[in-house]
Amino acid sequence: MVSGRRQESGVRGQGPEAGGQGKNFPAVVVTLGDPAGIGPEIVVKALTSPDRPTCRPLICGAPVELRRAIAQLGLDVAVAVQETPPEEAAFTGTLYCHRAGIKDGPTVTPGHCSAVAGRQAVASVEMATALCLAGQADCLVTAPIHKRAIHLAGAPYAGHTEMLAALTGAREVAMMLVGGPLRVALVTIHEPLAKVASLITVTRITSVTRLTHRWLVDTGIVAPRIVVCGLNPHAGEGGEIGREDVEIIAPAVAALQIEGIAVEGPLPADTLFHAAYHGDYDAVIAMYHDQGLTPLKMIAFDEGVNTTLGLPFPRTSPDHGTAFNIAGHGVARPDSLLAALRLAVASVRP
Repeated sequence: MVSGRRQESGVRGQGPEAGGQGKNFPAVVVTLGDPAGIGPEIVVKALTSPDRPTCRPLICGAPVELRRAIAQLGLDVAVAVQETPPEEAAFTGTLYCHRAGIKDGPTVTPGHCSAVAGRQAVASVEMATALCLAGQADCLVTAPIHKRAIHLAGAPYAGHTEMLAALTGAREVAMMLVGGPLRVALVTIHEPLAKVASLITVTRITSVTRLTHRWLVDTGIVAPRIVVCGLNPHAGEGGEIGREDVEIIAPAVAALQIEGIAVEGPLPADTLFHAAYHGDYDAVIAMYHDQGLTPLKMIAFDEGVNTTLGLPFPRTSPDHGTAFNIAGHGVARPDSLLAALRLAVASVRP
C-alpha cells in the first residue's frame, strides 16, 4: 500500500476478455433499479461490456424487464434465472438473474413513474441486501431508483442510503461520491436547504469523518488527509457570517484531531475543492448535498460513483438518476455503472 491519493476507482483491463474463471473472483449482486428508468439498459450494457471488471455478477430484479432491455438493444444474450451468483467470472453470453420474489407480468412503461415499478425496485434491493448479509455475494451495486415511485409503493425511505441502513441495521452510515481525484462525503444528504444548519452537529460531523477515514484506509491509503468544508461563505469569517463554523464545525474538527485523524477545517468550500482536486487532500467532508456534488459532477459527470460508508459490505451506485426522459431509447451511457462495478470489486477485502 502507498500513502497519498489514489485516483483509480477500480482496475481496468480485467473485463470478460481476460477470461477469468472460478469462485475466487468477487460475487457482485446488481439491482435493476426502477425498471421504468434506464437501470435495465445500463445494467445490460455494463455487464456485457469488455470493460466490465472480472467478477461474478448476479442481477436482482424482474427477468421480464431484463429481457425487455436486451431485446430493445438488439443483443443476442440469454437470461438464466437462478438464486446464486454464477461460478464463472467471464461473460459467456448469459446474464444471471434472481427474480427477487417478483412475479411474472407485463413490463412496466419506460419513463412512467408507478407503484408497480417502485415495488420492484424495493424488492430488488431487499433481496440483494439479504444475499450480501448471508455471504452469498461480496458486494452490492445498485441501479438508480425513483423516490416518488418507492413512496407510491409504500416504502418510507428517502433513498438507497436510508433503505440500506434500515435493512442492515447499520447505526452510522454516510454517503460518499467518488469521481476523478475527488472523494466527497456528505454530512447531510437529501434535506431541504432551510433545514441543513439545524442538522449539522458535532456528533454527525465526527461520525461521517471517522467513516471516511476508515474507508480510505481500507482502500489502501495509509495516511489519509481529510478536509472539512465550512457551512457559511468564507467558513463564517470567524463568526461574522454565521456561528455554525465556529461553534459546531471547528469543535468537531478539533475532537477528530485529538483522536489522531489528519483533518483540517472548516475551510471555505469555494477554495478547498481546488486544493483537493490537485492532491492536497484525499477526501472532502461537505456539509450538504449540492455543496459537495456540484464540483464533483463538474469533473466526473459521466463516471461519478456513489458509495455508502458504514455498511457491512461494499455498496456502490452510479451517480445519476433514473433518467425517465431517455428510458427505453437505448441511448443511456453505462460509464457510471461500470465505474461503480470497478469500485465495488476493488473494495472487496481478500
